Amino acid sequence: MKAVRIHAYGGLETLTYEEVPLPAIAQDDVLIRVHATAVNPVDWKIREGYLQGFIDYDLPLTLGWDVSGVIEAIGAEVTDFKPGDEVYARPDIKRDGAYAEYIAVKASEVAFKPKAIDHIHAAAVPLAGITAWHCLFESANLTAGQRVLIHAAAGGVGSYAVQLARWKGAYVIGTASARNRDFLMELGANEVIDYQTTPFEEAIAPVDMVFDTMGGDVQERSWQVVKPGGILVSIVSPPPEEKVAAHQCRSAYVFIQPRADWLTEMAQLIDAGTIKPIVETVLPLSQAAEAHKLSQSGRTRGKIVFQVRD
Repeated sequence: MKAVRIHAYGGLETLTYEEVPLPAIAQDDVLIRVHATAVNPVDWKIREGYLQGFIDYDLPLTLGWDVSGVIEAIGAEVTDFKPGDEVYARPDIKRDGAYAEYIAVKASEVAFKPKAIDHIHAAAVPLAGITAWHCLFESANLTAGQRVLIHAAAGGVGSYAVQLARWKGAYVIGTASARNRDFLMELGANEVIDYQTTPFEEAIAPVDMVFDTMGGDVQERSWQVVKPGGILVSIVSPPPEEKVAAHQCRSAYVFIQPRADWLTEMAQLIDAGTIKPIVETVLPLSQAAEAHKLSQSGRTRGKIVFQVRD
């Protein structure tokens, strides 16, 4: 089968589109025939070696931890799925990923694909969708009437966070470029702040939750708008304890794990028309370098997806 692998850590040139063996499956695995997979920032962070020491990979490594496809085969212990089932998943990041024509995934990490959308849009859901779910509902316990500030609200994670927060009944403020204002208002944002012209910390009243997708200076400035007793949740870097204490609030750092149960709930919301995946760019797997370049620009709306097969 064809796959995109890295044989060494480094730049775009390390992405190699090549022939590789079909993955073997364990007794509790399913083999998925990949129809689509999506790009996430963690893909190029792993490629560049940022996660060395946190996760020790044996190279070569197949990247990609979003998948939508059809079950080709099942392990002897699998009872919940059968060949031919349409499924999607956020596979374990410690295993070879989904930039490939087939992937082996633990059955416990797999959920049935939403019926209302195709594989391209389903592949845009798992990692970003359950990251937003975890941060909003597991870490922050967001409830109706609370105010939430979502940074990079038009991005892959941010676009789900906006929709899920509004579904829960929160007041949603997003930071984004001016071109994304109308887009985010349509998704359900109450306010959109143009980060290029307006310092968000000067433009809004304190919020119950800050959803930090940026880190660095954006996280630093965000402490000014967290209410006492509120929470800052980051998916980029652990918030410093001294900042948490100084602002009398809470914090959380989220590195998401596979959660098939949340994917099942997300599928129900998608099929009901409550939320929708946003896909800006669709590319063939052979153009992985172009996809990573786009992702690293930080200027994408929603997700970049590889169409692996029709």
